[in-house]
Amino acid sequence: MLEVLPKLPADPILGLSAAYREDPNPNKIDLGVGVYKDEDGNTPILSSIAKAQNILLAQEKSKTYITPQGVQGYIDGMLQLLLGKGHPALIEDRVAAVQAPGGCGALRVLAELLKRCNPDTTVWVSDPTWANHIPLIGNAGLKIETYPYFDKATASIKFDEMADCLKQVKKGDVVLLHGCCHNPTGGDLSKQQWQAVLEIAQQQGFLPFVDVAYQGFGDGLEEDAYGVRLLTENLPEVIIAASCSKNFGLYRERVGLAVAVTNSNTVRQSMQSQIQSIARGIYSMPPSYGGALVDIVLTDPELKLEWQNEVEAMRLRMQSLRQLLAAKLAEKGANKDFSFITQQKGMFSYLCISPEQVQAIRNKHSVYFVDSSRVNIAGISLKNVDALATALVDIL
Repeated sequence: MLEVLPKLPADPILGLSAAYREDPNPNKIDLGVGVYKDEDGNTPILSSIAKAQNILLAQEKSKTYITPQGVQGYIDGMLQLLLGKGHPALIEDRVAAVQAPGGCGALRVLAELLKRCNPDTTVWVSDPTWANHIPLIGNAGLKIETYPYFDKATASIKFDEMADCLKQVKKGDVVLLHGCCHNPTGGDLSKQQWQAVLEIAQQQGFLPFVDVAYQGFGDGLEEDAYGVRLLTENLPEVIIAASCSKNFGLYRERVGLAVAVTNSNTVRQSMQSQIQSIARGIYSMPPSYGGALVDIVLTDPELKLEWQNEVEAMRLRMQSLRQLLAAKLAEKGANKDFSFITQQKGMFSYLCISPEQVQAIRNKHSVYFVDSSRVNIAGISLKNVDALATALVDIL
């Protein structure tokens, strides 16, 4: 029976990592997989998380199942981080949420929720969007359409085209939006553009589905929540998938949150039962460890401040690397203006070069990033930025 299935091609990002590992070049550069790296190329455990681990080790007395919705302190802390302490939906108890295995788990739980609401739901995603959005949502059986978002020719958001497309979206359709630090382009909506999206959503009646995977990596923890807070304060329903992989450094712990902001406590109760039922049918019970760590960090004032400072340090480092790369490219005489890199936000940037040029820099200089030209800014360092700039100028 099993032999009827063919071998599938390697995942474009994970396959790239395998190719990087096999490359014998001692000066190879990995800008592929989206993990934060320090100057030495390591992905460290945050100091605040390391301290939380010690606290958890000392106080945890059992490994029995936790509640079906997850660690309640984690859920409460994350909702305040996303929505703000005084958010009307929290005060009025209109928010359903479950702890999920990573942002991916949250996306899939919410996709299954949409399927239950209406099997014919169409989800609109940005062109381009994070590659895994397509299988996570599409494999739930939902139809996917795209709206214009980024223009590689000008390295800018095509907001007029995006808005025109969203004005055609039908009531009951779903529009997936990146809360901040758009993956893969690094191009984020301005406050004015978020306001325009809100007004179109009010006019058309579509449901916003906000993916918040990089809060704190764009303009700051509070600033990066602007879009999701604007929508949830002014619309009756919004769903949110959040991840703690990046800003808490909990990649392998797989800590996420699936959220449904509803228009009443009665609907919230129904949605809470539904998302817990969906989770039960996928992974049964939520993992505890990562959520427990986030709970400890967010409820201990000293640890929370330390964590906030660590997130800010990561953000500022990536911002400085953007400026450094753009300056090095200009210094080395690149025949293309890369100053747009400094305007993009978060961990990723589109270099806006062709797939053929991406392949050339990989083959000739052992610089690895995906064919779309998305690079992980955190993979740049003071040690490799000169070689990277030289390689880019060479293939251009």
